[in-house]
Amino acid sequence: MSLLLALLLDFLFGEPPARFHPVVLMGRYLAWAWPQVRGFWTGAFYWTLGALLFTLPALFLDLILRPLAWGWLLLGLFLKPLFSLRMLLWEVGRVEEALSYGPLQGPDSLAEARRRLARIVSRPTEDLSPEEVREAALESLGENLSDSVIAPLLYYALLGLAGAALYRYANTADAMWGYLEHGRRGAFAARADDLLNLVPARITGLLLCPPRLWPRLLQEARKTLSPNAGFPMAALALRLGVRLRKRGAYALNASAPSPTPKTTHQALRLALAVGYGAGFLLALLTLRR
Repeated sequence: MSLLLALLLDFLFGEPPARFHPVVLMGRYLAWAWPQVRGFWTGAFYWTLGALLFTLPALFLDLILRPLAWGWLLLGLFLKPLFSLRMLLWEVGRVEEALSYGPLQGPDSLAEARRRLARIVSRPTEDLSPEEVREAALESLGENLSDSVIAPLLYYALLGLAGAALYRYANTADAMWGYLEHGRRGAFAARADDLLNLVPARITGLLLCPPRLWPRLLQEARKTLSPNAGFPMAALALRLGVRLRKRGAYALNASAPSPTPKTTHQALRLALAVGYGAGFLLALLTLRR
């Protein structure tokens, strides 16, 4: 019941205010700890310290609330900020709106689309073409469907609130520390996130991609440097029949055409169905817990 409640809250209301958001608190801790990180082992120490700070309270709450008749209600409230589908769909939709349907078509509209895209991707966006902006937005939709929705819900179903909190912390740490240019300082955070995403990324890829295309999915996913992100991104490219690329790095489903505004709306509907559908199935599996 707690998972169903969290899905309903996400669908109806989206994200809570930043001052109450646990992921914001995780980000503040990681920003404070980063100057203290000198190499791999200090990175591992501060990563682990943060994991304990956010996971142990979640474990305590789970142990206290789960046996109570009304505990599912509070567990659902605590779970909601640890995943986000409505906000993901909204952000990608706003990129497409600025790119194709904004009031100021032309250079100003493209600049606004690039600005909005920068909110959901880590790559530089200032010189991206309209086609590259749309492709990057769809890549982010696929990757974050795994990272921000499927993975935290899966870990909640398996390990309770502590599992979802640990995953969300690890994913946030990777987003802030795990860049290649950070070298060994961010290596522990990057590897931890890779490990925790091994299963969710592949599940998301299989959910997005028709079974007849699963053999191609494995081939296309290997084109990216990430051991995980390629699966949901390649699955989305294959399902939609479009090309998704990162300049100088890879091109997924390279022989297909670039996506169109219609493709983006198809992708948003697909992500909506897969995200809430997978959450509903996980909720049914955990109703007896």
